[in-house]
Amino acid sequence: MKIAVIGQSLFGQEVYSHLREEGHEVVGVFTVPDKDGKADPLGLKAEKDGVPVFKFPRWRAKGQVLPDVVAEYQALGAELNVLPFCSQFIPMEIIGAPRHGSIIYHPSLLPRHRGASAIHWTLIHGDKKGGFTIFWADDGLDTGDLLLQKECEILPDDTVTTLYNRFLFPEGVKGMVQAVRLIAEGKAPRLPQPEDGATYEGIQKKETARINWDQPAEAIHNWIRGNDKVPGAWTEAGGQKLTFFNSTLNTAGLVPEGEDLPIPGARRPGVVTKAGLILFGNDDQMLLVKNVQLEDGRMIPASHFFKGADSSALELTEEELVTAEAVRGAWKRILPSILEVEDSTDFFKSGAASVDVVRLVEEVKELCDGLELENEDVYMATTFGDFIQLLVRKLRGDDKEGECVIDYVEKAVNKLTLRMPHQLFIGGAFVDAEGAKTYETINPTDGSVICQVSLAQVSDVDKAVAAAKDAFENGLWGKISARDRGRLLYRLAELMEQHQEELATIEALDAGAVYTLALKTHVGMSIQTFRYFAGWCDKIQGSTIPINQARPNRNLTLTKREPIGVCGIVIPWNYPLMMLSWKTAACLAAGNTVVIKPAQVTPLTALKFAELTLKAGIPKGVINILPGSGSLVGQRLSDHPDVRKIGFTGSTEVGKHIMKSCAMSNVKKVSLELGGKSPLIIFADCDLSKAVQMGMSSVFFNKGENCIAAGRLFVEDSIHDQFVQKVSEKRKEERKKERVSSPQLTLVQVVRGRGSCRSCHRAEPQGGRRRWKR
Repeated sequence: MKIAVIGQSLFGQEVYSHLREEGHEVVGVFTVPDKDGKADPLGLKAEKDGVPVFKFPRWRAKGQVLPDVVAEYQALGAELNVLPFCSQFIPMEIIGAPRHGSIIYHPSLLPRHRGASAIHWTLIHGDKKGGFTIFWADDGLDTGDLLLQKECEILPDDTVTTLYNRFLFPEGVKGMVQAVRLIAEGKAPRLPQPEDGATYEGIQKKETARINWDQPAEAIHNWIRGNDKVPGAWTEAGGQKLTFFNSTLNTAGLVPEGEDLPIPGARRPGVVTKAGLILFGNDDQMLLVKNVQLEDGRMIPASHFFKGADSSALELTEEELVTAEAVRGAWKRILPSILEVEDSTDFFKSGAASVDVVRLVEEVKELCDGLELENEDVYMATTFGDFIQLLVRKLRGDDKEGECVIDYVEKAVNKLTLRMPHQLFIGGAFVDAEGAKTYETINPTDGSVICQVSLAQVSDVDKAVAAAKDAFENGLWGKISARDRGRLLYRLAELMEQHQEELATIEALDAGAVYTLALKTHVGMSIQTFRYFAGWCDKIQGSTIPINQARPNRNLTLTKREPIGVCGIVIPWNYPLMMLSWKTAACLAAGNTVVIKPAQVTPLTALKFAELTLKAGIPKGVINILPGSGSLVGQRLSDHPDVRKIGFTGSTEVGKHIMKSCAMSNVKKVSLELGGKSPLIIFADCDLSKAVQMGMSSVFFNKGENCIAAGRLFVEDSIHDQFVQKVSEKRKEERKKERVSSPQLTLVQVVRGRGSCRSCHRAEPQGGRRRWKR
């Protein structure tokens, strides 16, 4: 059958393509004129296929059809007009010209919701069922005889976009093809459209989408989702026009804690919570809005409305930079009026419309094979720089919305402004502990409180292990090559080196480390560790052993080394970052994922490390960090059935308990570095000055918080007093130097000081005696 397709958009393009696949001859395509140099997708596709394309800006003048238009149309000899999505008014001289007439697609169950915004009004009215109608065109507005209808259930949180993408688009294309098939077979019905129950609503525009707060919460929810994404339901609050998206009814009953947002006309102020923005209807029921568009066009998570939080920007690899340039090309094609697409170029302020969002999404999907990208992603990242950041996160396997937002604690220390994360790090995001529980982390040098740190609970351990397990079994980490894994670890080492001074200062602040020692040893050796194990990533291999050379078999045995899965890492307080690096780097190089419990008293460098893993592009869930107590977090890691290995550095007593728990749970692999302090034995024939120097270094290095510290010195009797005298003199000399030297070089308070005091207080009632004073 000879068909003229009159319409536009991707929907029109899909109907056109499917009709051609069915064997119909599309003799001409009539679509809208180019806008800002951009052709409509339907017209573009038809032009590529060599089908005549007409782009009339108008079909009639002063109520009369234009003769030239009629002549060009009639020359095609169409037998049927198909209008899949048409925003123009087509004259009846064209509608009635073909032998089979004209059929139109309408996205509602006629006679309800006649008019141009049918999907919007279906949702605004809270209809439980929606669908589409294909009808025979007449001279009325959506009043023609019915040919075909299909319906679907409307979900409670459906928006215009979700309903269209889930049902109206894919099933609508099929429905149009089916309708044409029925016409070709002579089986198409013409059922008079009833007037009973008919409704007509006008087109939804921005000026008409203002929220009326004097109605129940469900009605407000329907209004928001019925205007999502275009034109967007809005109100005035906080001194600007706010547009709300992604709403859901909140039936919990209890109002979550948060900060009030006064809204003129509303019965109660909104509440900005960690989950989003809580709004109230005149029935005091609640709804939750997750995304807010500010007056300047930026879209943000509603939970961040009052936050000045910063986000961690990814640094792109060479391959990702190539992808970014390809995407830049797509932006240039869609935005021809823009001479140069820069990071600050805003998609919508540069002239893009909603149809361009669909085109951009489809082009980027084609460029990045297999990428999951939604229209909403474009609205959440409207500038090119933000869009590339979002895109790279998705390509790396992080499908959380937008960037990871970090709530920093800031401290001015050592001529630096330290910006320190203080929440748990689970699944690639910084989150509060269950019940928002926190504790104080103390500067051991002066006893002052540095900040409040999230205190992980057992449920948080379960979440972290689940995230690590999913990353291992289903995430990108298990799919990338060993070489790519090594590249990511090298990148992480580079970032640690770039932030070396900051990490060392945090170590000095939180762990009481001497700054210069932290710079060289705590942090410097950590960087070297990650570089070392990054080099091992593509060199992990098994063995090939000939076990029978007899012909013809020549049997061989093969061994293959594979990662084991989720590893729990429990580290001490003496070298917080270095202990983390020694254990974590090896696990990651082998392809495992980790859940790390830093010492409760020294969590801050581990959390800063977590931030750097985001910048390095380590996929979400690969690294998880849980500050908390050993009795809760460490114990749960030892008991958890999905943890395959535990690495622990600490006391022999706790190590025994861990080994028992690992055996009783799922016979985990265990690596234990337990108490190993050994004595120095100094004989009379020694170089006494050197023995004093080495003895003091062995005792006092890193404040004595050292796994190989000399906990005891055995000195031969004949030189004992002389040795003690020289140690005393040497120590007095060092204390004089400390009082006049740079604060960066002085010895500081041991991290375990507070714990030691508590131990003494517990011991005294049991007969213990103190030989020192605090």
